[in-house]
Amino acid sequence: MGFPGTWMTESESMVYRVVPKCACSTIGQIMYYSDHGKFFDGDIHDAQDGLHKWARDESQPLIRANVKTHSSYAFTCVRNPYTRILSSFFDKICGIQRNGKRYRGKLVPLLIQKYGIEVGGDDGKQEFDQIQSFRRFLLFARDTIRWRRPMEPDIHWSAMSGHVSTFISNGGTYDRIFWTEQFNDGMQAVLNATDTRHKVDLDTIPRFNESEGHGPKRAHPVEDYFDDLSMHLVYEIYHRDFKLFKYDFEDPSNKMPVGEIDLDEVHAKLGE
Repeated sequence: MGFPGTWMTESESMVYRVVPKCACSTIGQIMYYSDHGKFFDGDIHDAQDGLHKWARDESQPLIRANVKTHSSYAFTCVRNPYTRILSSFFDKICGIQRNGKRYRGKLVPLLIQKYGIEVGGDDGKQEFDQIQSFRRFLLFARDTIRWRRPMEPDIHWSAMSGHVSTFISNGGTYDRIFWTEQFNDGMQAVLNATDTRHKVDLDTIPRFNESEGHGPKRAHPVEDYFDDLSMHLVYEIYHRDFKLFKYDFEDPSNKMPVGEIDLDEVHAKLGE
């Protein structure tokens, strides 16, 4: 299977397993800058050079050899499951993507027809019942993950533990997993542990939120979107994420982690 979703600097200073909706645009730009002393001009996901990616055939032998021998510092970044699934809904379901179209073509019309979801107008300004539509989206997300219908689960709302696990199960070892909510501390620890061609000052690095502006603004506090049923659905989908990455399932308003990530536990449980 290899190492899907894995990026590596050309200098092989660091290896990163991408987890969608977890600061991956910013991390990719930092990696690019650390090698080239400048940011990629555009969305880093579109970069076809300057950064090794598993999706590029020519990068695969280099990434495989590096990861198998653990030659570079390997890391990933995770996020509170409540805010991550909300971000996926507003970006991918309600938003217009950077190509000017709805995400995955016929997906949104399918959700409107089968789940009664509203998404607002194409300009993102039309008001709709965000809470009701989000809760219906959760039913759809659960159906894709549990029964793989009406479609296969999407990378943007499938569990983080699933993304993290492919790296481990195929022979990789993480040196660090940090939280989006404490991004600077975690990313600084990665930079401190690596020898980069160009120094990165996190205090001056912009946040490359490529999904920002795609969809309507969230109109309510995070906790308002989650009643008992929707919390149950979130736990059904993301129970391993809550446990392994130490997030608070009981309180959707608390986005911060409640304990330290145990890398040995992560490797043991996700490498099974």
